[in-house]
Amino acid sequence: MSIQLTEGVNLHIIPTEKYKTVRIVVKFRSPLDKETITKRALLSSILETNSQKYPSQTLLRSELSNLFGASFGSSVTKKGSVHVLSVSMNVVNEKYLTMSDSLLINSIEFLKEIIFNPNASDGHFDKGTFKREKENLVDYYDSIADDKQTYANLELQKLFFEEDSQKIPSIGTKEDLAKITETSLFIYYKQMLQQDLVDIYVLGDIDEEQVIAQLKEFPFEPRRFEKQELFYIPSEVDKINTKIEYQDIKQAKFNLGYKTDIFYLKENYYAGQLFNGLFGGFPHSKLFVNVREKESLAYYASSSLDTFRGMMIVQTGIDSKKMDLVKEIVTLQLKEMQAGNFTEEDIHQTKQMLKNQLLQSEDNSSAIIERTYSNKLVSNKTKSIEEWIRNIEKVTKEEIIEIAKLVTLKATFFLSEEVK
Repeated sequence: MSIQLTEGVNLHIIPTEKYKTVRIVVKFRSPLDKETITKRALLSSILETNSQKYPSQTLLRSELSNLFGASFGSSVTKKGSVHVLSVSMNVVNEKYLTMSDSLLINSIEFLKEIIFNPNASDGHFDKGTFKREKENLVDYYDSIADDKQTYANLELQKLFFEEDSQKIPSIGTKEDLAKITETSLFIYYKQMLQQDLVDIYVLGDIDEEQVIAQLKEFPFEPRRFEKQELFYIPSEVDKINTKIEYQDIKQAKFNLGYKTDIFYLKENYYAGQLFNGLFGGFPHSKLFVNVREKESLAYYASSSLDTFRGMMIVQTGIDSKKMDLVKEIVTLQLKEMQAGNFTEEDIHQTKQMLKNQLLQSEDNSSAIIERTYSNKLVSNKTKSIEEWIRNIEKVTKEEIIEIAKLVTLKATFFLSEEVK
């Protein structure tokens, strides 16, 4: 069930008796913009730290304990051409408790406090909180540089995309963070509250009328949002962008970025899932079997799709001296897919693994909300698991081959030790 609380603010209730908890997620959506990505990442950190009523982390955590150990957090992510800041909470369903019939009410009040009453005064965020969370974000950026596979993926994105907003990660950059002040961030926070499209999800066995009445009291103002293309369409490949970087590392990383025509829930989406599963998504895939197992050229080799940005990434961890050979064999595996050199048994096995993934996701309330949110972004409809499975079952070998023929290498990044 979905209802509009005010223009641009929608509530979605997903009734289920499957879980002993209730999950509440508030999602703020804005056009992806290099100027605001880092602000939103820092804002996410600050909002989950404290508020006016709970001005320290100790007091905030103490309140969560009072709410029978409720979990709470915030995060940011990209979806194609939009940036999403999520504030979420998981709380025990009070029907399973003998002594708290107002737990859900109190939990929603807690979220209202966090979102609308941050630890701020006189037009700026609390200086101590701001300084600490800014330092924490710097430490996080530094830790990314130490995670060589994540680092290699981010460097590949810089080569793959033309727009600055697509090049940088969803958590922003250290350079942009340095420019933010406690005042400029508070101004942006007010702007986000007034202008972002908001979707609130409540999943669980609840009194719907009570939840609707309570969430209607959230003081969101009506907002308008210019319709924009959700998907980011990569430019055509006129040349392959390549970069080699040398660091003192034990295991080299060789990542390849491919332009695809596979977009979330579009006509060829399900065939795209089968293609990726066969190519590098599962342990029986061509990359895993041929690059890692048969040739022993890689410590790992896999592929993954970004179906909001028309991109497929191949990740490998290899011996520094074997990059040319790895590239050759990865290229060969794509040609094998394009030529249809895979069996009906391979397809059947991949369909089974995709179906198992879907069915397992039903055990995770967070995954259900994420899938529902993505569905509504794309088509404003909810697809059932049964529909997904039917669509996966219908995919033919010919459709997978057609998908493979549309996959084009656009960028490569090689992180290596200096080979003496």
